[in-house]
Amino acid sequence: MKITMEEMTIELLGLPVAKRALLAKQLISSLDNAEREDVEALWVRETEARYAEIENGAVECQPVHEALKEAREQLK
Repeated sequence: MKITMEEMTIELLGLPVAKRALLAKQLISSLDNAEREDVEALWVRETEARYAEIENGAVECQPVHEALKEAREQLK
């Protein structure tokens, strides 16, 4: 037997407050984990793209002390 979202919602809202709170916490946690995984995948793609730019000569690396010096000068 297949249960609809509406039927499930009615059933779950009938749970005691403590159990609903635990369920809510678990649902929110599952969203946080999914978001973290998405963000991690995006960072992996970004770092791979940046590495490829360095390897193919599209960008030039600069020592951090030089980059910071330039940034500070631009803020003046």
